[in-house]
Amino acid sequence: MKKILAINPGSTSTKIAIFEGSEQTFIKNIKHSTEELSKFNTIADQYEFRRDVIINELKEANIDLHSIDIIMGRGGLVKPLTSGVYKINELMKEHLRQGYNGQHACNLGGLIADSIASIIGIDAAYIADPVIVDEMEPVARITGHPDFERLSIFHALNHKAIARIYAKENGKRYEDLNLIVCHMGGGVSVGAHRKGRVIDVNQALDGEGPFSPERSGSLPMNQFLKACFSGKYTKEDMQKILVGKGGYVGYFGSNDAYAVEKAAIAGDPKAELLEEAFAYQVAKQIGENACVLKGQVDAILLTGGIAYGKPVVERIKRYVSWIAPVSVYPGEDEMAAMAMNANMILNHEIEVKEYK
Repeated sequence: MKKILAINPGSTSTKIAIFEGSEQTFIKNIKHSTEELSKFNTIADQYEFRRDVIINELKEANIDLHSIDIIMGRGGLVKPLTSGVYKINELMKEHLRQGYNGQHACNLGGLIADSIASIIGIDAAYIADPVIVDEMEPVARITGHPDFERLSIFHALNHKAIARIYAKENGKRYEDLNLIVCHMGGGVSVGAHRKGRVIDVNQALDGEGPFSPERSGSLPMNQFLKACFSGKYTKEDMQKILVGKGGYVGYFGSNDAYAVEKAAIAGDPKAELLEEAFAYQVAKQIGENACVLKGQVDAILLTGGIAYGKPVVERIKRYVSWIAPVSVYPGEDEMAAMAMNANMILNHEIEVKEYK
């Protein structure tokens, strides 16, 4: 059985896992202190430090580095590209170091994976379905003003993995289905998947679309504009309104969706209204995507951490089950999703793409 190493850097931690086939045999979430990370001027500067920590953790777990057959790194903010698996090359590494589409710890995934591959003598390392996957149709990019364009930034890795799992469970190919996939976590992204391509999706990074535990979602533009120039808020304050202090945080004082659910079950009218509003906004986004797919929807898939909440799932179902059957895949397992892509490479089920 081939051995897979999956690497997923976060802002203050690095998660690593070993898979043999689809079976996870080792997982570790390595925490990094503020003191450790403050020594580095940029995120890219951290990569050797994090790489060495990973190597030490694997050695301590008695995992022979040279037994690893393939390495997958979490995809970073590279240039927009179609979904799939990409071999990490020099241009990608340059873009990851630069932060082509922004600075985030996920940019370290490809850099670390490539470096470890080089150390142990593997020809290549890979990323799969980074957050900037862009398969949107031209008509979906139009905003209403030529100075602005709708962008595709969403939970692509989980979207694609869940869609493939659903297809396999139903004896079909992802590329033959029309699906609406809704990821509900710290951010919410709802995408129209037409025959294997996400032709429209809300830009979840900045909170476009439904509100989420800490993002405001799409706001009334004139009210937002007035607030920007009111003198009451700095640019940073307004950014926090969009991401960080919006959604459940703004209304309820907590980004814990489960806390809102418990309060709603206990009869708190504010929590009940908020949970219903969340379901309502998610359902409206699903309805928009049903229009994008011209009503030809094979299934609606609900995923992400909030999908563990049965009450909110039932609320959403009441709004949208008439569109298509609803299937629920709670949680977000990025490590398993990376392993799934690695296995597709090893089994020659997918063509590796070139980043250029």
